[in-house]
Amino acid sequence: MATELKPVYLIVGGDRPKIQRAVRRLRDRIGDESTELLSAFDASGEDAVAACNSPVLFGSGQRLVVVADVDRWKAADAKAVADYLGAPAPDTVLALLGEETKKSSALAKACAKAGEILVYDIPKRRLAEWVAKQLADRGVEADAEASRLLVEIVGEDPEELATEVDKLATWAAGEKIGVSEVEALAAGSAEIPGYELTDAWGRRDIRAALAACQTLLERSPDPVARAVPGLVGLLVGHVGRVRSVQGLVEKGLGGREIATRLKRHPFYVEKLVTQARNYGVDELRDAVVRLAALDHAVKGGSRLAVDLELERALIAITRARDAAAA
Repeated sequence: MATELKPVYLIVGGDRPKIQRAVRRLRDRIGDESTELLSAFDASGEDAVAACNSPVLFGSGQRLVVVADVDRWKAADAKAVADYLGAPAPDTVLALLGEETKKSSALAKACAKAGEILVYDIPKRRLAEWVAKQLADRGVEADAEASRLLVEIVGEDPEELATEVDKLATWAAGEKIGVSEVEALAAGSAEIPGYELTDAWGRRDIRAALAACQTLLERSPDPVARAVPGLVGLLVGHVGRVRSVQGLVEKGLGGREIATRLKRHPFYVEKLVTQARNYGVDELRDAVVRLAALDHAVKGGSRLAVDLELERALIAITRARDAAAA
């Protein structure tokens, strides 16, 4: 028998694949059509509370509100959520996602009192051990040197590492993996991971973005109706991070300074900086609005097929403004 869901879950840490799986479990319990995705880059604490208190238009009557990047919230945002948690909406689950929200913070204390805090972290000095465990969980043994090499090649982003782990595990089919296998396979991938979609969007390559989108949908183990909301969430989070980096660049910060401030790998941040330069401030703001409309459309707000809605939105947020006006 499934346990009763709590009003709020604060899900924090650097192990983003595990965080995504935790959110996926919540979405499976409640339903994608009753899930609303927000980002603290654009949504305040009051916005999150308003979403929690909104009536459910589709689904079973329950609602899941997911807010990413809550580390960005200020004291006023935490207070709004804490006040709400004093008398939360009875059929709503609020999931707050962060990386380094401290348990001593006002937000964490409010969440601990009303719900549950889930911590999924990976100490950077133990990333190689984490890679080895991920492979072991997939029935593949890897020596320590091979695991360390994979981290060196791919970097410290857990999502990108998880993609490479999946690829290596599929290729190995239960056999042991060593340095030579990592050297041969880690640099190039037969599959197109999520960052191929965000990279294509970042360089404004509509054809590549649509191709990556189609490949991700075709290779997803989930049906299209479930896979599309996942890609919407991927785009929402990525565009939000590019907006944040764009703001820091405008303040005069360099790539390494931004990486330190955001606690992200310098290689990944440099990629975000490059993408931020390809878009104007208004374009990124409009992209966030368009993705919000897409989120509504794929949850029943449109009669068009969800994959068609995704493709239309992807074209709209990727093409150059002068092309859009032509």
